Amino acid sequence: MSLATLQDLTGRVALVTGGSRGLGLQMAEALGELGAKVAITARKAGELAEAKAHLAALGIETLTVVCDMGDLASIPAMVDSVIEAFGPIDILVNNAGTSWGAATTEHTLEAWNKVMTLNVSAIFVASQEVGRRCMVPRRRGKVINIASVQGLSGGYPEGTPTIAYNASKGAVVNMTRMLAKEWAAFDINVNAIAPGYFETKMTKYIMENQHDQTANMAPLKRTGGPEDLKGVTALLASDACAFITGQTIAVDGGLTAVF
Repeated sequence: MSLATLQDLTGRVALVTGGSRGLGLQMAEALGELGAKVAITARKAGELAEAKAHLAALGIETLTVVCDMGDLASIPAMVDSVIEAFGPIDILVNNAGTSWGAATTEHTLEAWNKVMTLNVSAIFVASQEVGRRCMVPRRRGKVINIASVQGLSGGYPEGTPTIAYNASKGAVVNMTRMLAKEWAAFDINVNAIAPGYFETKMTKYIMENQHDQTANMAPLKRTGGPEDLKGVTALLASDACAFITGQTIAVDGGLTAVF
């Protein structure tokens, strides 16, 4: 089978949470460019409308669903909307997430719970819903969880403490391994991407105050750009990854090679 055939997503349905901007939108572009119909979720209808227009200009069939992934009870209805409009979901990208910077002694429990709910519990609920209703019965599917290099280490020198974020992303890494083991029996591939430092709304403070320092930490001496997640997303969403599961791939300019 040719590589082009292995990576062809024509006729498949992808759901990208937190897909209206940043890394989520970048991954939605990649999936749509390979032929998938793409559903994206976010909290803000305005940002979703802008993302849909952007994707439509690229010829990508897009569905938008307003959903606060931090409200776990709203996730089943969001999945309902996608299935009703596009059919069973073949590819799930669990991208929605948040962070909180504070010294551990000052970090509130409310903030801890907010990060853990969105970064960990929402992935569990979305994966459970999509797996139970679309992937396990059909014995096929690709799940891509978005972790972080901060889930692979204790953080970078002189950085703002983000204990909840780092702990949550470490949980995503191990949840990926566990789900890959369990769902291998159904030929479902479950992998994770651990981005390094990309210029997004979440990293705005770091980029404004420590951009050069952050960029220079990585051997490639730069931060992630608008094309840098597309290749790995294409791989993990397609049949080209049929023998890859339970893995976390760092896309970080080599940062984890030196830290």
